Amino acid sequence: MSDALTIKTLKSISEVTEDDWNGCLETDHPFVTHQFLKALENSGSVTAETGWMPYHLILEQDKKVVGVAPMYVKGHSQGEYVFDYSWAHAYERAGGKYYPKLQLSVPFSPVTGPRLLVPPGPDQQTRQRALLQGAQQVASELGLSSVHLTFLTEIEKSLMEEAGFLIRAGEQFHWVNNEYPDFDAFLAQLSSRKRKAIKKERIGATETGLEFETVSGAEISEVHWDAFFNFYIDTGSRKWGTPYLNRAFFSLLSASLGDAIVLFMVKRDGHYIAGALNLKSSDCLYGRYWGCVEDHRFLHFETCYYRAIEYAIDHGIKRVEAGAQGPHKLARGYLPTKTHSAHWLRDPGFHDAVADFLVAETREIDAELNYLSEHSPFRQQK
Repeated sequence: MSDALTIKTLKSISEVTEDDWNGCLETDHPFVTHQFLKALENSGSVTAETGWMPYHLILEQDKKVVGVAPMYVKGHSQGEYVFDYSWAHAYERAGGKYYPKLQLSVPFSPVTGPRLLVPPGPDQQTRQRALLQGAQQVASELGLSSVHLTFLTEIEKSLMEEAGFLIRAGEQFHWVNNEYPDFDAFLAQLSSRKRKAIKKERIGATETGLEFETVSGAEISEVHWDAFFNFYIDTGSRKWGTPYLNRAFFSLLSASLGDAIVLFMVKRDGHYIAGALNLKSSDCLYGRYWGCVEDHRFLHFETCYYRAIEYAIDHGIKRVEAGAQGPHKLARGYLPTKTHSAHWLRDPGFHDAVADFLVAETREIDAELNYLSEHSPFRQQK
């Protein structure tokens, strides 16, 4: 039997079976499943025309799929949440061509998770390295400027460093479930001032006659998606101009991965006026999109943060990841957490220049994380 590993690329996730792709997953992380990535492509949200041309890596051994990686040829830097616009401008001012580039990530999803998908076993890291080398080879063969892997796991970060990739730090805010029996037990761990503030916000959001409901799996109907898409469009238009996802995506995702979806919906006078979309794994609730068509005080905090905490406590979920940005999450029990991305620039001089930039940037991020950690909302242990 041959031990040779071979790499090939696919221009659609549909060119590999769901069983072969998902068979490479080590966990039930929803964002790297075949179903999630296929919904992005089949809805038309992720295409060459939108600047996300699928170019997925497939690692085979004896004609059996033993590793995969979600990979895209990118014509811009939108929808990544790791901002490299300044790198692109600098490289192009120097006469280079930054785009297109190669991106190993989950489109529009600033969610930490595996990027080099290989099932556990004695050959796992060897196969992950083969996928990484395959990405570099593709970039070289296509004449692309760079390879980027965003929102890496800690294990993959170490592999990237060994391979000479530059590591970039970022920050998010995550809530950790310390086996709280209920929401009040969580509140009891906060300082008196923060505890009172959260209670005031929850009362303010719920005493105005609003109705809150949680729907998941088969409970989610097209009525829910019609309402939620209006919220999503409203928020997306105000925040980043053109929303990344279309209406079809949500229906396709619901049909194929509905049990991983948790919707927090809000009604007033029988009509939906706000909602928050979350996906879940066995150990994490991932907050992704929020929107509303009416402004109500504290409604965002209640729908996105407090309902998520309650859900995690009730279902024994270990943590809640509340998405990108947001130091305001700190006061609501979400603590600063470092995230990582990895970057390989094909031009050695450009690679060295970015390395120098990252030294200073990482120092600044570490200082900010330390400052935020010192201002934790939790009571100081004596």
